[in-house]
Amino acid sequence: MVLADDLSGFDREPNRSRRSQFLGMPFDQVSFAHVLDELRASGTDQPARYVVTPNADHVVKLSRNSKLAFIYDDAWLSLCDSKPVWAMSRYLNGGLDHVTGSDLTAHIFKSVLRARDPVALVVANQELADAMILNYPDLRFRIHVPPARLADQRDAFEACVDFLAAEPARFAFVAIGAPQSERIAHAWSRRPGTTGTALCVGASLEFIVGLKTRAPRWMRAAGLEWLHRLMSEPRRLWRRYTLAVVPLFQLLVGQIRRSRMKRI
Repeated sequence: MVLADDLSGFDREPNRSRRSQFLGMPFDQVSFAHVLDELRASGTDQPARYVVTPNADHVVKLSRNSKLAFIYDDAWLSLCDSKPVWAMSRYLNGGLDHVTGSDLTAHIFKSVLRARDPVALVVANQELADAMILNYPDLRFRIHVPPARLADQRDAFEACVDFLAAEPARFAFVAIGAPQSERIAHAWSRRPGTTGTALCVGASLEFIVGLKTRAPRWMRAAGLEWLHRLMSEPRRLWRRYTLAVVPLFQLLVGQIRRSRMKRI
């Protein structure tokens, strides 16, 4: 493990030697334990870099909008957050590592962050901001709550980037939905002189403070966490999940065809 005060081997750029493409999305072949080791070595003076955790919805969005590719390509780590996508890779003998954003976030707050660490949050509502402060009083939070419909407001987007760049933080958590979170993290990482590690974590912060209930372990192990979330928030999520089924299957068929072509 690299010591926290020895960051010479860490860069903001992705490690291409451990990265592969699956269903059109770049994924890093790196274990959960190794990710935590690298994050433990992160400090506030780490050149700015960011982590994305693509799930099936991200994969489908990227397939529909290739202009999003640079966000995932430039990420320091792109981790497979989806059990169904992981299972598909196993079926094709690829075997992606499965590192969920929710598990990663929980472990960072449990075993990586230290008392008085500076942490920046970009979150969707004040309720979550207040819950984070209440649950983690030993951390030094800076929190920004952008307006709704951020994708339609360039000034509000730039305000998020300015907020992250204003002061060094050991970690920044951007949790306002995809692809807005990923766009903000990318723009921040390209600002000259920015430092720290940003993570795009979806609903992970809401899980660790109890504002949302995560799926039971047996559902996670069975690859049914998506079903639990759908049952928990049907009005918000039904369209996302139902409209992703056919495109995801089409991407899998294309991946199978490409794999067969390589064997010929």
